[in-house]
Amino acid sequence: MHAPRTLLATALASILLVSNLTLPASADSTGTGAEVAYRTIPGHGGIDLKAMVITPTGYEGPRPLLVMPAAWSTSNLLYVGAAERLAYESGYQVVSYTSRGFWDSGGEVEVAGPEDVADASMVIDWALRETDADPERIGMAGISYGAGISLLTAAADDRVRAVGAMSGWTDLAESLYTNETISYQAVELLLTSAHLTGRPGDALLEMESEYRKGNVGPVLELSPERSAMAKLDALNASGPAIMIGHAWNDGIFPASQLTDFYKAYTGPKRLMLSPGDHATSEAFGAFGLPNETWRSLTRWFDHHLRGAANGVGSEDPVRVKPNSGGDWASYPDWTSVSEHETALHLGEPKRSWTDWQRTGGLIEDEPRTGWEYQVRAGIGTTAESGTLLLSGALQQFADIPTGVALPLVDRRRAGVWTGEPHPGGTRISGAPRVRLTVTPTDTEQSLYAYLYDIDRHGIGSLVTHKPYTLRDVEPGQPASVDLRMEPVVWDVPAGHRLALVVDTRDARYTGESALGERVAFGSPAGDPSTLTVPTA
Repeated sequence: MHAPRTLLATALASILLVSNLTLPASADSTGTGAEVAYRTIPGHGGIDLKAMVITPTGYEGPRPLLVMPAAWSTSNLLYVGAAERLAYESGYQVVSYTSRGFWDSGGEVEVAGPEDVADASMVIDWALRETDADPERIGMAGISYGAGISLLTAAADDRVRAVGAMSGWTDLAESLYTNETISYQAVELLLTSAHLTGRPGDALLEMESEYRKGNVGPVLELSPERSAMAKLDALNASGPAIMIGHAWNDGIFPASQLTDFYKAYTGPKRLMLSPGDHATSEAFGAFGLPNETWRSLTRWFDHHLRGAANGVGSEDPVRVKPNSGGDWASYPDWTSVSEHETALHLGEPKRSWTDWQRTGGLIEDEPRTGWEYQVRAGIGTTAESGTLLLSGALQQFADIPTGVALPLVDRRRAGVWTGEPHPGGTRISGAPRVRLTVTPTDTEQSLYAYLYDIDRHGIGSLVTHKPYTLRDVEPGQPASVDLRMEPVVWDVPAGHRLALVVDTRDARYTGESALGERVAFGSPAGDPSTLTVPTA
């Protein structure tokens, strides 16, 4: 239990030894370096916040200020590498601080509550008082927890004129309780790390206690206050320049809530979506290493806080990098990412001469209705969404997707539908949607939908997925499910086809399906079941 704190103390001691040394400037810098100092800053309610204060040297006049709250379970050391670059290359005054309740800061973990927002404003107050920071040029940036706090602070404190939100959230309830399904691996990771590296406050302890009982009520009650989407009116009124960087496979904060927020926000904005999992797209950049997201974020701040004529204002603000590999593509808005969409109708799963397992078709020409297909619930199949952090990182760094052997998916426990091969390939671009009629044998039933890119041997790569839980339904009665899967850009190679799998168990989530239950999939005449695929 004490090993992480020992490592932190050692790292802090090393920083303190060089806290007043001047770092060399880069070749194109107009300054001479940066000084790093470990400081104590008063936080809300009289607690102490521990911070690394990075001050550029060789720059004259007030400097633009960047405040960076640390990510969940991390310390103020997280951004020192990136902060040094921002200081000595561009002249930013940077304050990277440990969020309350974690590591060396005082207080308790409040899950981005009002206390955390008040802390951020007090850090700004301190920087304006104790450094040569310019009150008219203030920005905030962070990864994960730091991103959420940055957005929430911008909504409450109109001094914040620019924000960089990387791997953050805008709707806490949707993150942890997507379609009324608990994101088990994400919640357990957050809770475990909070106990290991911090001091959970009353709000977090209550959420945890009730969660262990199967009650998510406290999470839902506390989420609006901790969600930037609920503060949209305030953000639209003050209009800070917001840049969002996120990964397609983020297993803690799914990307769909960020695209929803981006569409609804009316101020200056930029959106970057790329392969990876939670924080893997920008983690190396935080340490000061070359990184696409941080490079774009620096240009964003340079334009909006330093007035640099670097072309940011004339560029297409939406940038996407295919999850299947390839170069960046740019668009004027999120809607333009999906130029077309194709409705594929779900046919009755049945055996054929070419497929001995029951498989339905994904058919373009006309709806296939009047069928019903029943499966056993409560037991998973080889179709899975993968492991939190690991699966997305493998996709990003090794081009190894979460896979499936479609012939091994048990048709007694899943519905499977496949389309025709794409002779010239196709690009899926946007959020696929599934409309399906289901008839459960219990009042609650969890479903998991997976969209795969399948080769001629039946080996598939997971393109996107989504959970969905039916609650308080009448057993034996049909219910309509409208499910929007997570957005993605994915290039389907020539000769490959799409496959949709729907089953009732996934290790990433806490589900409501139990052994002995059954669920039937159907396509009634008045409500045909359909997979809608957006394409570029």
